[in-house]
Amino acid sequence: MSWPWIVLLVLGVCVVVAAEWSRVSGVVGTDARRRRDREKRKAKLRVVPTDDDDFVESVQRDLDALPTIEEPRTKRS
Repeated sequence: MSWPWIVLLVLGVCVVVAAEWSRVSGVVGTDARRRRDREKRKAKLRVVPTDDDDFVESVQRDLDALPTIEEPRTKRS
């Protein structure tokens, strides 16, 4: 193989990589790594069942227990 053929081969490979860069970067790029890491973290998450009624009742009790100041009403003319 002479050097012009090697240059043409390298240029051909560069053209193919440039044409397919969006697909290639989705597989091996930094965004792909972040996406894979995020998917791993999300796979470890789980939904914890809660009893919302107890929470609502406790908040209502706390609100009822707060001290309040009633301001006297004044007549407006």
